[in-house]
Amino acid sequence: MALMRHVPIGTLLALAATGLGAAVVAGCGNDVPPNAVAKVGDSVITQDEFDKWLKTASAGQAQGVGAPAPPDPPDFDRCVASRKEQPVPKGQERPTDAQLKKQCKQEYDQLKTEVMQFLIQSEWVQQEAESQGVVVTDKQVKRSFEQQKKGAFPNDKAYQEFLKTSGMTEEDILFRVKLDQLQQKLTKKVTEDAQKVTNADVEEYYNKNKQRFAQPERRDLRVVLTKTEARARQAKQALEDGDSWKSVVKQYSIDEASKAQGGKLPAVSEGQQEKALDEAVFAARKAQIEGPVKTQFGWYVFEVEKITPASQQTLEESRETIRNLLRSQGQQKALDDFIKDFRENYKEETHCADDYRVAECENAPKESTETAPQQGQPPSGQPQQPQQSQPQQPQQP
Repeated sequence: MALMRHVPIGTLLALAATGLGAAVVAGCGNDVPPNAVAKVGDSVITQDEFDKWLKTASAGQAQGVGAPAPPDPPDFDRCVASRKEQPVPKGQERPTDAQLKKQCKQEYDQLKTEVMQFLIQSEWVQQEAESQGVVVTDKQVKRSFEQQKKGAFPNDKAYQEFLKTSGMTEEDILFRVKLDQLQQKLTKKVTEDAQKVTNADVEEYYNKNKQRFAQPERRDLRVVLTKTEARARQAKQALEDGDSWKSVVKQYSIDEASKAQGGKLPAVSEGQQEKALDEAVFAARKAQIEGPVKTQFGWYVFEVEKITPASQQTLEESRETIRNLLRSQGQQKALDDFIKDFRENYKEETHCADDYRVAECENAPKESTETAPQQGQPPSGQPQQPQQSQPQQPQQP
């Protein structure tokens, strides 16, 4: 089930729209209450919420026979003890208790960071949805949940086993489904304008980029490549004497790729081959054996079997391709514009307790660095689910 994996829920990549800013609720000061780990605007992320999701993440990490115990701060005694029982690869020294404790602490810090990011970014999405008037009903959430559950598990017993081993409750899963639904609706709302492409837009693009819709002349060849000019002349003579290309190529050619195809080299456009061969090919007449031609690879003998003239795709033939391209470009631009404001604005309103600061916090640690997402990858302004070892499940449609 896509919503149960440890990958990001939904895709905030599409949360971008022209003229759309992240409407953040004004906060009542930057102080985080004693019973909380963070504050986003007026909303508080409580210690209980954090502890609950940390427990879920830890349970997921501990899955599997013989898996080491999850980190247990502050002393990490169980974690260290379980790792001491793990086999050590041959030739390596067994780590000390201090080294194991350091490893357990690093794993805990990673889990803590993932949980904080998930909770903060989930709050961002919910606040953005509220500001945009985007609502998901319980019925919609339940319907989506049932569809995904049916696709991920063969029966209810398998689902119940998943709940038991993952550390999640059905309420947790429904919360993630709701986040996913909110993001899908926000995506649809904020990209509506970016999807509009007029005929004038299409025609302007076509006229400026006609060469992109042109197909150059292409020539289908038969070739034989030899190491020496003498061998090339022998091959040419054999062809002129009536031997088949297949037999001549098999006997003389050193080019394994074309040799496997009986010497065929289809759809060659000007400029694709080594200069000497390219010039000879496009100066040759059809159905005439040519060569030998000296190249850096050896000596070629060839024949042009077919010539496909250059062509220009018409505006009408290109219209849908261009429309889809412009629509995609518009959505990407809207996406980039929105995400920048979305993250910056919400981060300004996100304040974290000292021991829970992450990159999403306005008071993030100075050593933290934020890396821009690669195109097509989830931005950091999107809920990241805590890492869990869970069964492979199908993607959402």
